[in-house]
Amino acid sequence: MNALKAAPPTERDVKPIVYIVDDDDAVRASLRFLLESVGCDLRTCAGAAEFLDTYDPRRPGCLVLDVRMPMMGGFDLQKLLAESHIPLPIVFMTGHGDVPMSVRAMKSGAFDFVEKPFNYQVMLDTIQAALATGVALFAEAQRSSKRSARLLSLSPRERDVLDLMIDGKQSKQIAHALGISPKTVEVHRANIRQKLGTDSLAQIVQIVFGVKPPGAGIR
Repeated sequence: MNALKAAPPTERDVKPIVYIVDDDDAVRASLRFLLESVGCDLRTCAGAAEFLDTYDPRRPGCLVLDVRMPMMGGFDLQKLLAESHIPLPIVFMTGHGDVPMSVRAMKSGAFDFVEKPFNYQVMLDTIQAALATGVALFAEAQRSSKRSARLLSLSPRERDVLDLMIDGKQSKQIAHALGISPKTVEVHRANIRQKLGTDSLAQIVQIVFGVKPPGAGIR
């Protein structure tokens, strides 16, 4: 089994994908027919282990997941994905659903919960909504990855200067706090602006703390 990795997404191969994970051959076949009829790219898996070998972290998507499966059930797989910070919305499906199970799925972060036998139009609408959310989550993961890479490019001294900049300290104050000259501080500030790609302190704060600008939230 391949290790599950939340690898930094790239700009290539970004067409979204729907993963269908169910040990019932008939369910997988019917969902394949449904999704292929509307042009979705998908992968069908008979269990969690097969999904873990199939999952491509370079592509956005969503997961349609059966609750009750041998070896690793849907909730166990959901927990593993959450612990691995995988941005994949989950639509649970089960033939044994009840209110407590539905509540458990939603409280654990499921996108939705559909009982078998399901209405095909309802299932299709739910999957398409989950897929749209998956694309948005993937895009945010890309932005977060780029922010992290920029911050990691700073030297330890540049990071010290950056922390004091965010605290509102001026160059002379930073120089005094770090025991260096104001001219050296200015050199570090220039390097920070270059590496982070902005002259705006507000944007620098957004990069450091992952603050989203207004209107950038996932809907």
